[in-house]
Amino acid sequence: MRAAPLSGYAVFAAMLTAAGLPIYIHAPKFYVDQYGVSLAALGSVLFGLRLLDVVQDPALGWLSERLHRWRSLAVLAAVALLVASMAALFAVVPPVAPLLWFALSLTGLFTAFSFLTITFYAQGVSRAGRMGPGGHVRLAAWRETGGLLGVSVAAVAPTVLMTVTEAPFAAFALGFGLLAAVAAVAMWRDWSLPAAPETTGWREVLADAVARRLLLLALINATPVAVTSTLFLFFVESRLGLPGWEGPLLVLFFLSAAASAPGWGRAARRFGEKPALLAGMGLSILAFGFATLLGTGDGLAFAAICVASGAALGADMTLLPAIFAGRMAQIAPNAGQAFGLWSFVSKFTLALAAVAVLPLLQAAGFEPGEAASPERALVLLSLLYAALPCALKLVALALLAATPLNRETIG
Repeated sequence: MRAAPLSGYAVFAAMLTAAGLPIYIHAPKFYVDQYGVSLAALGSVLFGLRLLDVVQDPALGWLSERLHRWRSLAVLAAVALLVASMAALFAVVPPVAPLLWFALSLTGLFTAFSFLTITFYAQGVSRAGRMGPGGHVRLAAWRETGGLLGVSVAAVAPTVLMTVTEAPFAAFALGFGLLAAVAAVAMWRDWSLPAAPETTGWREVLADAVARRLLLLALINATPVAVTSTLFLFFVESRLGLPGWEGPLLVLFFLSAAASAPGWGRAARRFGEKPALLAGMGLSILAFGFATLLGTGDGLAFAAICVASGAALGADMTLLPAIFAGRMAQIAPNAGQAFGLWSFVSKFTLALAAVAVLPLLQAAGFEPGEAASPERALVLLSLLYAALPCALKLVALALLAATPLNRETIG
């Protein structure tokens, strides 16, 4: 059977990312404004669901591999669950207590999202293997560009829809359903391609020295992004003193990442994946080094940093998964459980960042919002937002430099 065009991977990635980070941005505010649910209660539910989401990923990787013979039907069912959960979250008046409905809707959404993400990346290993040398990087460039555009549009869509409808979140859910239908059709031929019949458990993946090093690298390299994501809104509002700039700056960051992804792919094909990724890490360190110097009113300087750090994120998102996929093509061709571990590592960093940095800020006397925070708390905010990611990126850069990666190890 003829494979789907690579643009199908971009569309499917856009659909998945639209159901990821934007939901953490929009859903709590929607339930506070619409149903009067307390922010503390919503936070507790989100924390519990995050724990479930992290724990279930390896199991979903196992399930994805076991369902490889029926992958088309499994993906279709998961897409249907994702769309239904999105509609339940934003377009249906809760038939039970709003907090319970919130929890049930997000449970379905997160489960479908995780299964589809793992299966999608595992399918990419199989598809890229048919594309010849550099196939993993070329596919990753399409996939991550689409994903970054998807998260950018979804982050601002409800705000834009407020200008044309009185039910912007219901319209958002409807638009998401249409995007999901297009994405399912765009990828349909690839789900039906023959998959590697053998399954490789996470023990076999962890037994491989290069795979272990790449998973450790993913953990260390994702932690700076998790820290900055956790603190971004606080930094813009309290350290820079620019409430209202958060949305535009966030979109600028993601659009810069999306625009840079094809360029990083070309750099990897010309110079190699490892040198290109090292350059991206160096750019990230340089950008966040300057962020430590910013203070009240430095909005334009921070916008430039968002462009540079977004471009660096494009390297991370395009090249590191491609390198891991190349290794999995050699040791775990089905790759479901391998990307279950990859997803676990990525999500664990978000939980780790929240647990580590927020209590430190609170202990320093930081007060979010309009309340004035002591200078020591604002200095700590700058150090955690900018200096800590620089230090972590230096560790990741050193680990990558010491990791043997060549055509023999990553295809």
